[in-house]
Amino acid sequence: MCLTKDAFSLAVCLSFLFSMCSPISTERMPRPLPPSVFQPQQYTPPRAAKKPKQLVSAHGDVRTDNYYWLNERDNPEVRAYLEAENRYADSVLTPVAALQERLFEEMKARIQQDDNTAPYYKNGYWYYARFKSGKEYPIYCRKKETLEAPEEVMVDANVLAQGKPYCLVSYLNVSPDNRLLFYAIDYSGRNLFEGRILDLTTGRLLPDGFSGQIAGATAWANDSQHLFYETKDPVTLRPDKIRRHRIGSDGKRDAIVLEEPDETLYLNLAKSKSGQYIFVNHGYTDNLETHYLSADEPLGQFRVIRPREKDFFYEIEHHGPHFLIRTNWNARNFRLMQAPVEKPGPENWTEVIAHRPDVLLDGLEVFRNYVVLVERKEGLKQMRIIRWADRQEHYLDFGEPTYTVSPDANPEYESQTLRYRFASLKTPNSIVDYDMETRQKTLRKTDPVLGGFDANNYETEWLWAPARDGKRIPISLVYRKGTPLDGSAPCLLVGYGSYGFAYDPGFNREALSLLDRGFVYAIAHIRGGVEMGYSWYDDGKMLRKMNTFYDFIDCAAYLCAQKRTSADRLFASGRSAGGLLMGAVANLAPQQFRGIIAGVPFVDVLTTMSDPSIPLTTGEYTEWGNPAVREEYEYIKQYSPYDNVKAQEYPHLLVLTSFADSQVQYFEPAKWVAKLRDLKTDTNTLLFKTNMSGSHGGSSGRFERLRERALEYAWMLGILGRTE
Repeated sequence: MCLTKDAFSLAVCLSFLFSMCSPISTERMPRPLPPSVFQPQQYTPPRAAKKPKQLVSAHGDVRTDNYYWLNERDNPEVRAYLEAENRYADSVLTPVAALQERLFEEMKARIQQDDNTAPYYKNGYWYYARFKSGKEYPIYCRKKETLEAPEEVMVDANVLAQGKPYCLVSYLNVSPDNRLLFYAIDYSGRNLFEGRILDLTTGRLLPDGFSGQIAGATAWANDSQHLFYETKDPVTLRPDKIRRHRIGSDGKRDAIVLEEPDETLYLNLAKSKSGQYIFVNHGYTDNLETHYLSADEPLGQFRVIRPREKDFFYEIEHHGPHFLIRTNWNARNFRLMQAPVEKPGPENWTEVIAHRPDVLLDGLEVFRNYVVLVERKEGLKQMRIIRWADRQEHYLDFGEPTYTVSPDANPEYESQTLRYRFASLKTPNSIVDYDMETRQKTLRKTDPVLGGFDANNYETEWLWAPARDGKRIPISLVYRKGTPLDGSAPCLLVGYGSYGFAYDPGFNREALSLLDRGFVYAIAHIRGGVEMGYSWYDDGKMLRKMNTFYDFIDCAAYLCAQKRTSADRLFASGRSAGGLLMGAVANLAPQQFRGIIAGVPFVDVLTTMSDPSIPLTTGEYTEWGNPAVREEYEYIKQYSPYDNVKAQEYPHLLVLTSFADSQVQYFEPAKWVAKLRDLKTDTNTLLFKTNMSGSHGGSSGRFERLRERALEYAWMLGILGRTE
């Protein structure tokens, strides 16, 4: 295996990997592909003006950035450039315009437009969302006691969205007395939420306002008269304050009850399932401390369980006379502890579930008589159910080689029913109620997939790709039965590999449009996620981030070696930090891929991480590194996609962003594309589309977002010479 740090050894290693995709005889050679239907040379691509700016690092190093000026959001020249790129992309895509529209209608036709979510029961009411035919947004409803009761419409997001290009309604939270509803709404696409309180008995909005910019989660005190909420720092956009609001009072005077001055940390608010405590977590990734307050004493003081400590993580739930504590204290893959509520300090912690080096304790769901542990082993999630009374335990069986599962809505502490969500690459999202006492499963809902879908028509696999340093990288994949596995099938390989986020193999309704056209769809479970335990995350962050990129390249080579595809028909896709992945592999291994899709890509890592005024930057120092530290600066510099664009051939590239994106600013991909246009030596397509009204996640409507996916698929098919 290859251990690469210098350019020569990397070139040797990649040469070996590419050879794995090269045919060694005419019998193994896939039939030649027709040429791409795109002819970008017929059009003149936009060229952003060069306005050199000297960027000086904390160490005195000087870099020249020709396109730094593209961060001037209000500059008419910037908008004109983005709009010119949009027009150019539309022109080049003309040969597949009809195909894109057909794909959109095909994807839309699979959705049952009149549909409901599976109702869940909480505090005397059944809650659900429903969708109406032709409408983009959900209608949030409830019924009292029984599902036969009259429906109460709480919020119709379609009404709130009228006349707005973007609308996101979120963070709905009903008061303990069932009378008041808090919800938040964002019209900007930048996660800048406005908080509202609705009187459910009258249907009228209260005049109550809130202080600062709503960040997200809220927690009601048990008197239903006090509401705790998060607000954001106006520069970094990180949740940095917890405020307390009294119903009927002037929100501008809401008291700050907790504040996090450390610009690298976030606050997060929650309420225990028992309803007895309000928790506030301070931290990020490896560092977390928790404060708690009795929900019966909203004017009381929050108290800390254990003060923060570097590389020390713990989070809390409440169970009877104890707090349950999931922690990495002497347990890299986490263990479960408990402590008396009256004396919760670490000197009183006792172990409930021991640490296991081969199993990650990823989370838990607490009930009065049971605890459900969410674990990860060998890349897959498991659910382990333990009865408190006698510690009898068992695992749920899911019966597929690759899948994802997680607890769903379980708000009732006294319940003996676990609700969970199950899906696989060929099984649509399914809501199951599991009686933990009788061990009986009841399927409550499977998301309908119209158009004659039959899961039996598809095959899933779970493969292990050898990485250059000896690790084994899981790959989950799906294809339609009958798809040739001789290297001739096109393939879309996706990945993420950051923040300890696991890219679980769930159902992708839109991907059916590729599978039914002969594609293989694959997920590379690369380092930087937690699929293989917490060390999997550690090995793909900070000064080991290159592992993430090498893993993805090695997975691509392995799929070719196993004849699931070949390099001339292999596409890659990733969004956000996955877009960084795409930018890095495009620089490192351009010949490994026919085309690459980079969505809202974090490609200007070095400049962004050097500028604390850019939203969310300061909280990311423990993920990527702080360029003010020389070693971390040099490491980021070696992979930052924008800084490593060079004069070489690149695969076909489709780059997508949103002008209002608050998580990855539009100017990162704009600068990247401008530099690629200057330096790349090929004639492959380079298209850049900016959604002028979307967010980090794209368009907000359930149908409009399908247009973006149809664009991606039509682009890939066009590169393969197909317009059908």
